[in-house]
Amino acid sequence: MDIQNPPDYRNDTVLPLPMQVTANAWAVDAACSGNPGRMEYQGIDLATGQQIFHYGPTHGTNNIGEFLAIVHALALMEKNGVRKTIYSDSRNAIIWVQKCRCKTTLERTPQTEQLHQIIARAENWLRTHTFRVPIVKWETSEWGEIPADFGRK
Repeated sequence: MDIQNPPDYRNDTVLPLPMQVTANAWAVDAACSGNPGRMEYQGIDLATGQQIFHYGPTHGTNNIGEFLAIVHALALMEKNGVRKTIYSDSRNAIIWVQKCRCKTTLERTPQTEQLHQIIARAENWLRTHTFRVPIVKWETSEWGEIPADFGRK
């Protein structure tokens, strides 16, 4: 993601964020070519525009990537003592995180076995950790694409 000059209406970010969006946050998103297909996800710091983490590509689905991106952000925040809002444009992933279960129908095959193991680890992490950071739905229709978007649409 290219760093831009700070917008004149904000002094807390280098990104052109709407005023409703807090810059003390990370945005997460996934991309998938095919369903299932080549999947990856990432997290972006909304104050700096910098990529915080990236995973993939691996064979999976977009919903799995969205779910894992949120859990990755939560675990990384806990590990580093960070407390920020997390934005995701996936209502399904937010619900799956709240329920501590990735409700995927992705078939378990030799090609997807490693991803299924990562999903199980993420679900276990959610069940065994208490997280108290807001996970907020990014309103794409009002705010445009989430800053963590891969730009492949």
